[in-house]
Amino acid sequence: MATKYSELELAINTLVSEFHGAADDGPTLNASQFQNMIAKQLPGFAKQVETEEGLGQVLDQMGVKAGQSISFENFWALINKQAVQQFASSHKEKNITCGCYLM
Repeated sequence: MATKYSELELAINTLVSEFHGAADDGPTLNASQFQNMIAKQLPGFAKQVETEEGLGQVLDQMGVKAGQSISFENFWALINKQAVQQFASSHKEKNITCGCYLM
């Protein structure tokens, strides 16, 4: 009998699979691989990493130092930020904020 996975489990699997696919099954991404993955998987966010300046700012926010490869943990920091922003924009009550930190 096949195991049924929840939508959340499938979403986590998708994040991990897309990262590994973009990294050619390596443990980290280089800047070019990262930009390509973002363009493909987060097109609404892709404009922020099109320029060297924008890419540098995003990598800095993710905790990536100049010349450093991008780990899944760094990528997760970006996903966390995007999820918190989506939560905030979708929540109708202005006095409730999300202090979530996905681990």
